[in-house]
Amino acid sequence: DELGSELAIMKGRVDGLEARVNEFEAGQFSETTTMSGSAGFLIGATDSATEANDAVQFEYVIEVDLNTSFTGEDKLNIELEAGNGLTNVGADKVGLDWGSASSDAVEIDDINYTFPVGDWTVAVGDSMDASKTWPNACSMNNMVDNLGDCGAANSVDLSGNVSLSAATEFGDGWELGVGASGIAGTGEAASEGLFTKEGTDLYGIALGYETDSYGFTVAYSDKDTANYYGLVAYYSPEEIPTTFSGGVEVGNPDSGEDTTQWAFGISTDLGEGTLSANIGTNGKIADNAEEIYAYDLSYEYPINDSMSITPFVYISETTGTTTDTTGAGAFMSFSF
Repeated sequence: DELGSELAIMKGRVDGLEARVNEFEAGQFSETTTMSGSAGFLIGATDSATEANDAVQFEYVIEVDLNTSFTGEDKLNIELEAGNGLTNVGADKVGLDWGSASSDAVEIDDINYTFPVGDWTVAVGDSMDASKTWPNACSMNNMVDNLGDCGAANSVDLSGNVSLSAATEFGDGWELGVGASGIAGTGEAASEGLFTKEGTDLYGIALGYETDSYGFTVAYSDKDTANYYGLVAYYSPEEIPTTFSGGVEVGNPDSGEDTTQWAFGISTDLGEGTLSANIGTNGKIADNAEEIYAYDLSYEYPINDSMSITPFVYISETTGTTTDTTGAGAFMSFSF
């Protein structure tokens, strides 16, 4: 009784602290939510036929990846991105496979949900590639965008917008992937909807096999106005710290000539970093068209586990002109 008033005061203070703690915890991430991110700075320039674009430029990109699981076997993935790239040295396709064109605004780059259905892994989402869950045996560390996915970006790495992607493993390194996607339009095109005769739809299938030292993936896609057949592979001999990777893709459009695209690359350990050299056609080439090529060379040097710097140089040939685009520079990457 003598300490009753003091105990009442202490109890009131504890209750107040508990209320504050509960309010603080309510504003935190879910216990199953994780966040990872990356940022990059690039400085470089080009020498091209379009002299107005030939200037030293600085570009940046930042990406934030949020992942949440609700059952322990599923994953909700939200990717945010901002940047000022994809111009000049980072120009899309003929330039670097780097950066973002969000014009300094934070945008949702991808939102999707992955969950198991029996022996299959299924993903559905918006701004998601239909090949999200597929096997892809390309291990090429390319700089030029047109050399991406070992030259088979229309088949092995099937793009998309509103997509369904599924894959299953059936033992001994084999994996099968299927996918479909509808390209959601804007304005009048939005009325075309998904998976309609008027809309643009994508369908594809991929079969892959991988071991510790080699692997390959074959794929087929129907991209509404053309069909594509692709093959990519890698080989990493145990005797040397080198990976050989390449691929080829044939396109059969509904109109016009068939197309061919290929790429080949080598990556090898050199000192503490990795030296990579790649060559291939500068995009898909029609059978009756002039063949043009792209070449790149880079050296990725790890500063520590979360930072690296990569100087690079590339040549991107241009149809109908004697002035090819030459780009050079370096970018620094941070992961957190």
